[in-house]
Amino acid sequence: MGDATESLCPRCLARIPAERHHQGDEVVLVKRCPEHGEFRTTVWRGGPSLSGWSRPKTPVRASVDHAGTERGCPFDCGICPEHRQQSCTVLLEITGRCNLACPVCFADAGAQAGPDPSLPVIEEWYRTALHKSGPHNIVQLSGGEPTLRDDLPAVIALGRELGFPFIQVNTNGVRLAADRDYAGELKRAGLFSVFLQFDGTEDRIYRAIRGRSLFLEKLLAIEHCAAAGLGVVLVSTLVPGVNTGNVGAILNLALELGPVVRGVHFQPAAYFGRHPEPPPGDARFTLPDLMRAIEEQTGGLMRMGHFRPPGCEHPLCSFHGNFLRLPGGGLRPLTEHAPACCCGTPEPENKGTGRAVSFVARQWAAPAAGETREPASLDAFLEDFRTNTFAVSAMAFQDVWNLDLERVRECCIHVVSPDGRMIPFCLYNLTSAEGAPLYRRRAC
Repeated sequence: MGDATESLCPRCLARIPAERHHQGDEVVLVKRCPEHGEFRTTVWRGGPSLSGWSRPKTPVRASVDHAGTERGCPFDCGICPEHRQQSCTVLLEITGRCNLACPVCFADAGAQAGPDPSLPVIEEWYRTALHKSGPHNIVQLSGGEPTLRDDLPAVIALGRELGFPFIQVNTNGVRLAADRDYAGELKRAGLFSVFLQFDGTEDRIYRAIRGRSLFLEKLLAIEHCAAAGLGVVLVSTLVPGVNTGNVGAILNLALELGPVVRGVHFQPAAYFGRHPEPPPGDARFTLPDLMRAIEEQTGGLMRMGHFRPPGCEHPLCSFHGNFLRLPGGGLRPLTEHAPACCCGTPEPENKGTGRAVSFVARQWAAPAAGETREPASLDAFLEDFRTNTFAVSAMAFQDVWNLDLERVRECCIHVVSPDGRMIPFCLYNLTSAEGAPLYRRRAC
């Protein structure tokens, strides 16, 4: 017997019982549908052990009107009363259009994309996020490719006017690279950070994952963000056999590109869309696999012991590490003094979420420039310290094969759906083995 949880059948999306079986140094999610049989998926491989990695925390529920409970989790999202975590990051999908045709895509972007939502519709989504999660959260403008909207600066300004101080754009960087003045427009509108798709340091990786060579465009986008004073977080989707051997090179380049590059966020590939058969075991790159790759490929500059489990979401979902860049290329780990959550929870047991998100906002924003301070002043010292901090994090998203409803109930990354509900990210993107969506295509 293992740790009991619940999941969904990959074939029919019915809720079914599941267990996490500990088999040596692996943890395997095992579930059985009365109609479609048994499914097994590796969710943790190697040390640290999952039991030693987990940490206790207190549920934090959003103080808003919940959705109903007619069908139960995960069918009553909005958020339902079973959810045990409030939001730290809220996504608004402001376009379905894209200027790439990536084989790896959460959003199925560009596939029969409809018209972009209007500014009044986006305003309602902002107000939904204000009502259901509050202004202290990070808002990520996503898609599709958000920079395809010529009114993106107006979308950003609208969010700032409504009270959100921390607005990011998730982007592939193509427009940022092509237009040297565009980053400045976004900065003036109120953007504080760019989440830049950055899958590797070689064009063969981009050809495999994104459909064409992009590496030089990524570097140019970063250069333009630096000139505009926008902080950049590199976001790497990791596909086994394609770029998992490039992890160390990504990190080393990110360190060289500081301080404009504030850190790297890794996302091991999840399997959305049509996948009639379970992904093989070697197609799963688990969090321990990634931590080991970081240590090995950086030559011990970053070690497994420098990373910490989340204090917000479920321990199977993420890790984070914070570092201080030293003269000469060294690093000093800061994680033992830093937040214990991808969204930066600074106290035990996940309290103080507003200050938590502010911590991450300061980390991801570009360092202050052009200020005159006495060299020995406390403000100068703190700004110099922040300038040289560097964050590494990872998020293991779930698909229908490894979905664990205990993890879902502790999710703090939510998408505002077109009909105004707050849906955990993994559920919003979830599809059956045949590609049938659970939530994404539901409309008002």
